[in-house]
Amino acid sequence: MSLDNKPVYTGGCQCGAVRFRIEGALLNASICHCRMCQKAFGNFYAPLATAPEGGLSWTRGEPKLFRSSNHVSRGFCAECGTPLTYEAPDGVALAIGAFDHPEEIAPTIQFGVEGRLPYVDAIPALPARVTEDDMEAAAFLASVESCQHPDHDTENWPREKRP
Repeated sequence: MSLDNKPVYTGGCQCGAVRFRIEGALLNASICHCRMCQKAFGNFYAPLATAPEGGLSWTRGEPKLFRSSNHVSRGFCAECGTPLTYEAPDGVALAIGAFDHPEEIAPTIQFGVEGRLPYVDAIPALPARVTEDDMEAAAFLASVESCQHPDHDTENWPREKRP
C-alpha cells in the first residue's frame, strides 16, 4: 500500500530493462481471445488489467510501441520482447503476467470469445505434473541459472554477468 492507502502494484519485463509501478485499484482485469491479442502475446489469449488514470509510472526504461491497429498500440520490451501493454483511447492495460504478483489479479471477464481457440477450455483436463517430477529433464533443470529479473524492484540491473 502507498502512503495514501491506495493499492500499489509493480512489475516489468523478464530481463528487467522495463519496470513499472501502479498506484490505485486496477480496472477491468480480463482475458482477450481475439486474434490480434493472440498474436501480440504469442499465446492462446491476452490477460490484461487496466491501470487507473494517472496511476502508471515507468520506473526503469519504457516499452517500445507497435501500432497494431488504427486505435491501439502495444508496448513491449525492446531488449527481451516481453509483451507489456495494450494502449487504447480508454486507457493503458498491462499484461497480468508482467506484474510481480500476478496471482493477486484475477480476470473477471473474457472478451473476443469468438476467437477463442477450440481447445482452451479443455486445458485444465490435460494430464499435469510438477516440474520436479520430470525425471528425464532432472539434470538439465538442475543446471539452469535464471537470467530473468526477479519479481521485485532492484536498484541495479542487469546484474553482473557470470563468466
